[in-house]
Amino acid sequence: MLFVIGIIGVLTRRNAIIIFMSIELMLNAANLLLIAFSSYRSDPSAQVFVFFIMAVAAAEVAVGLAIIVMIYRNTRNTDIGFLNKLKW
Repeated sequence: MLFVIGIIGVLTRRNAIIIFMSIELMLNAANLLLIAFSSYRSDPSAQVFVFFIMAVAAAEVAVGLAIIVMIYRNTRNTDIGFLNKLKW
């Protein structure tokens, strides 16, 4: 259900920050699923994998938010339609 909410957020929203949060929600839904299956099978290897996924996601959040902040500083807008005009 969390993954579907994330997909709907990515497909329907025009704000870059909301789209970014929806992608993170989808990633967390996949992590929750991995942990649930790992607990069900009594195999801790997937839980270790989730730990590394969360570390990479934290780095991705830092870089992604830095890019969004720089775009907002330059254009005073985070609308995806407006950002599409920045292409050649």
